[in-house]
Amino acid sequence: MKYYTGIGSRKTPMEILRFISKVSKYLMNRKYTLRSGHAPGADLAFERPVEHSVYKQIFIPWPNFGGSISKYDFVSEKALEIAKKYHPRWNELSLSAKLLIARNSFQILGPRLNEPSDFVICYTLNGEYSGGTGQALRIADDYDIPIYNLFYDEIRKGIFRLINKHINQKTLEDFKK
Repeated sequence: MKYYTGIGSRKTPMEILRFISKVSKYLMNRKYTLRSGHAPGADLAFERPVEHSVYKQIFIPWPNFGGSISKYDFVSEKALEIAKKYHPRWNELSLSAKLLIARNSFQILGPRLNEPSDFVICYTLNGEYSGGTGQALRIADDYDIPIYNLFYDEIRKGIFRLINKHINQKTLEDFKK
């Protein structure tokens, strides 16, 4: 199996959300399985194209989180241990915040926390590591998993060029529509 993590800011700009959905569809058609967390913004933009596909692992911290139904609706002790290792202010978090942050462990390392994603595609504000996405990116960094942050123009253009070879789009602007 091939896995990628698709995550990002709740405040991702609309043009990037459209781009994310096209990237997600492209990867699904190449049998990559999405790992994400059903948060508003980037996560849902990655999730929508694979909604009715087998190529998804959506990790939620508790049943019915954000109205989602997923077989991955729990957080294990091991996920909490991993989250604690990578979060700079773990002891300041509420229990619900700890569960939200711990689900990022699964997004990077898979349901049994032993099969890392092949790469991460994300969008973060100003390219910074913050919130749950920042937590996932710290884990990915430690596991030497490539991170492609769509905040950066050169990353978006590089992904566009890769996809363009397969779907015959002519310009980046056409792809954003």
